[in-house]
Formats: sequence, C-alpha cells, structure tokens
Amino acid sequence: MRLKNKVAIITGAGQGIGAATALKFAREGATVAMCDLNADALAAVTDACREAGAQASAFALDVADREAVGAMVATVLARHGRIDVLVNNAGITRDARLQKMTLKQFDDVIDVNLRAVFNTTQAVVDIMVEQRSGVVLNASSVVGLYGNYGQTNYAAAKFGVIGFTRTWSRELGPKGIRVNAVAPGFVDTPILSTVPDDVLAKMRAQVPLGRLGRPDEIASVYAFLASDEASYINGAVIEASGGMTL
Repeated sequence: MRLKNKVAIITGAGQGIGAATALKFAREGATVAMCDLNADALAAVTDACREAGAQASAFALDVADREAVGAMVATVLARHGRIDVLVNNAGITRDARLQKMTLKQFDDVIDVNLRAVFNTTQAVVDIMVEQRSGVVLNASSVVGLYGNYGQTNYAAAKFGVIGFTRTWSRELGPKGIRVNAVAPGFVDTPILSTVPDDVLAKMRAQVPLGRLGRPDEIASVYAFLASDEASYINGAVIEASGGMTL
C-alpha cells in the first residue's frame, strides 16, 4: 500500500473526484480526513473508506470559512499527531459570459476555488515544515491552462492555483514539502449533471480517447503524487485530459 501510515486531508470529498480520491487513499493505507459541505454525502464516503479498512473522519464545513478550516486541521493533528498530505480538491462553478457575470458569481468561485486553497494550505504548512515532510496537491484544470468560454471566474481561479503551486514548490521544497497540481479535463462527475446530452457529445468528441474521464482515474494521479514514488516531482502541473488539448 503506497500511502500506508500517511495522514491525508481531502477537501470536497463528498462526491466526484474528491470522493474517489478519499476511497483510493483509504485503499492505499492512508488515514483520511474529509471535508465537504454535504454532510450526508460525506457520511457515505466515510463509511466506504472505513469498509476499506482505513481510519476515516468527516468534517462538514465550508472550505471558504478560514476559522472552520483551522479548527478542522487542529482536530486532525490532535487525533493523529501529523498531517502528511493535503488535497485541495473542493471546487464549484458559476458560469456566465463576462458581460453577464455577476460579482457574486465571480466572488463565490474565487472564494472556494482559490482563496480556500490558500486558507487550507496555510493551515497545514507550519505542521509540515516542523515535520520536514509533506505533500500539497492542488486541483487545477485544463481551463486553468487554456481558458474556456463562459468561465472567467473558474479560469482565473484555476490559473491562480497553478501560480500557488509553482510558488509554493519553490518556497517549501527546501523544507521537505512537495507541491504539485493536477489539471483534469472533462471528467464524468455530478458537476456535469446539468449539461445537455448534445453538449456532452461535443465534449467527448474533443477527446482523442473518445470519452470523459472517470473520477477514479484522477484519484490515481493524486495517489501517485502523494506517494514516495513521486519523491522527485515538485512544482509540476500534470494534465489528465485524455489528450484533449493536443
């Protein structure tokens, strides 16, 4: 098991990529602490992780709430004595063209997809520095590499996450902490549940593999990056998109 004895915090773990990542980490031997707004969904994922043999705990909170995040991190540290991995996965979309986007739509996405990454990482970084070890994994997107129509807010946040990743890898690498990002393409998660079938068909057509990604495929990338097998990977942005940007 690649993550045996590691303690991991995963945000946005109630569904989609976050839930798949929590379960993957559990199966790889990690102790998992999961955060999400949806307490019921989080409970189901927690049960699945425990059935896989892992220690698992759930925290129903808003990752944009700095105080709640700090309290969660303090609880995880008190229970387990260390924090080895942080997966900043939580994210939302509030799409609109620039001319139509409201300030609330912009602020909501920036708060969850960018500011919360800063808050959560800042909450764990002193712990990792003291340990002289740790891994921070940030969820970017192909939208954060190339932009996307109707996603000014989301693209700005995901570009920003790449900036965090590159900066923190320089600052924290000498202290034994690796920081990397994953940039998924089109992944079959609940975030696509409102997308019309004809639009989904067009999305699939953009991917050389001819299909959307699965959450577990992205989770496997996170598990590799969190493991010692990736011990010389730092400051990378790994695109997992089925080749859609070729």
